[in-house]
Order: sequence, then C-alpha cells, then structure tokens
Amino acid sequence: MIELKEIKTKRDLKKFVMFPFKLYSGNEYWVPPLISDEIKTLRWDVNPAFEYCKVKYWMAYKNGRPAGRIAGIINDIYIKKWKNKYARFGWIDFIDDPEVSSALIGQVEKWARENGMTGVHGPLGFTDFDPEGMLVEGFEELSTLPDIYNYPYYPKHVEALGYRKDVDWVEYEVKVPDKIPEKATRIVNAVLKKYKLEVVRAKKRKEILKYAHGVFDLIDQTYQDLYSFVPLTEKQVEFYINQYFPHIVPDYVKIVVNEKDEVVGFVIGMPSLSRALQKAKGKLFPFGFIHLLKALKNNEYVDLYLGAVRKDFQVKGVDALLMTEFTRTCIENGVKLVETNNELEENMLVRAHWKYYESRQHKRRRCYVKIIG
Repeated sequence: MIELKEIKTKRDLKKFVMFPFKLYSGNEYWVPPLISDEIKTLRWDVNPAFEYCKVKYWMAYKNGRPAGRIAGIINDIYIKKWKNKYARFGWIDFIDDPEVSSALIGQVEKWARENGMTGVHGPLGFTDFDPEGMLVEGFEELSTLPDIYNYPYYPKHVEALGYRKDVDWVEYEVKVPDKIPEKATRIVNAVLKKYKLEVVRAKKRKEILKYAHGVFDLIDQTYQDLYSFVPLTEKQVEFYINQYFPHIVPDYVKIVVNEKDEVVGFVIGMPSLSRALQKAKGKLFPFGFIHLLKALKNNEYVDLYLGAVRKDFQVKGVDALLMTEFTRTCIENGVKLVETNNELEENMLVRAHWKYYESRQHKRRRCYVKIIG
C-alpha cells in the first residue's frame, strides 16, 4: 500500500531532505548535498523563488516506510517567458518499485492539471541554479556537488509512465595539459591588447564580490535562450550571492573586464568537493568542515560550475582567453582533471572547447516531458 504525505512543516522537510541519504547509503558514486544549503533552497520562508513559484512537496510511504519523494513546481516566470503551461518535477527519488514512482509522478500530474497546466517536465528546480536533468549515462562515474545522481532504474520508471526526452545535457572529464602552448599565450595577449581588456587577478573573495552583480547580469543576458532558463529577481540574485560567493576559491574564478570595469566574460570553478562531502555525509559539524577545508586547499580535481561571455565578445577570442587562464591556474596548482558539468547537447559553441584538450564525454542527463492537457 502506497501512502503520499504532503510536506508542510520544517520537521517533515528535514525528512524530505534526508531521504536520499538512506536510499544511497553505501553507493560510491552518489554525492550528498550540503544539508544546510539544501534546506535553505527548499524552505518556503527563505528562498525568494517562492514569490513567483507555486510549490508542493510529497513523500511516499510503502507499508509505513519511506519509499520516495518529489517536488512539484509551477514557475510563473517560466510560463510567461516560454509560453508553456508546464509544471516541473524535481528532487525526485524513489525505491525500485513502479507503484511508488507512479504514485509520486501521478500526484504531480494531478496537481498540475488542477492548476491548469498542460504538461509536466523535469527533473528541474526553481531556476537553472538548482540541480536539473536525470542521469541516463555515467552511472559508474563519481557525481559532483551541483549535479543529480540517480540509479539506472530511474529513467526506466519515468519512460514507462509516458515521458519522453525533451533535452539532454552532456558532461566531459578534461585532462589538464602539462603546459600552455606558446600560440595560446600569444592569442591571449593579442585579445587583451586589441580590445583593451583585463583579467581580474583576485587573491581574496571580497575582491571578486564587487563583480558578483555583473556576473549575474551577464548570465541573464547570455543564458536567456537556453532551455527553460528564467531571469532571476533581485532578491534571488542576492540569495545566490550570499549562499555561494562566500565559498568561492579566487584561484578558480576568472573574470575579464573592459575599460569601464564591466564584466564581459567569466568562468567559475571549484576544487572538487565530491569525496569530502561523502566523508562529511553532507554535514559541516562536528567534523565535516575539516574534510571540506582540506578539499579546498589541496585537490587534484576541479569542477567547472559556470561560464559566460558577453555576446559582442563571443567570437573575439575571449572564451579562449578565459579557458587559457583557467588552464594555467590548474597547471600551477597541480590539478590533473577538470569536470565540466552540464552543457546542453546542442550547445556546440561550448562543447567545441574540449576538442583542444584530451577529454572524454562520460555523463549524460535528460529532461523529460509529458503532455497532460
């Protein structure tokens, strides 16, 4: 017997967040989220996304035991921008039982219909800064903090319920070269001189913080045509700045500015926290922060998080400049491998970067859609 319980209290929300910890206990590829950040993202009284999103959370119980979870999201800004009356499902996890997955997804579909929606797609979050895409390839690859990991049976369950591919994201593992070719250095210097640009060489987080709003403005400009992207409100921008920028490592943040000190391009990476989070079990205290600090200070693996180049500079070598500078830092710091994280399958401009490196496309994630109108 399957029972669905709507999450309405902070105590139940904690159970919602903790469900995957038991489901993936002992799995060497799953990377737990930082529990405190996950709760902040999902709390209706903290995340500014609730100002324009209708949200419901449910947990499934089978014979009285936790068996699955799901979030249903109706993002009004998405509907207005993309003219699709689609609800989203996200934060979906379940045991290998078709009754459970059917009950969870069926509940979101029912709720979506009640709210006048004509389709459901996911996994997606409130915005592009939340985890998105169900893993369909790369189940035996270590996951990363920004991404979703799931068992191989997940896609089978979703497809059996009538969902089809809407879009895929791919990921690469990139080997850091031994040195920067002289030709690349010449190109970098020429681009800087020709367009009167400068690379911000920050040593402290506060030096980068002054460019935070410029980074988000550039994201808003350059990501607007990417799948399901919605512009962020000012409150949302402040929420993300306060949540993420205090933790960035200046070495792996490359920002290019023009004569007016405006951000025209950036790339943000972080030392991989995957193994550290596994050891910490998603908790900072009492000892989890020690694992995280070690990972931030000495790490042979780096994850790429975000990057963008202003449209009027996209074919002028600024992207190559950013990647060259990022690679140079990786070499200096003894980094061996870089994980690119999600890139849209159709975004050949970004994917083309990796043809200049020794790399392998090792993961694929999928957003599914089903018309329910």
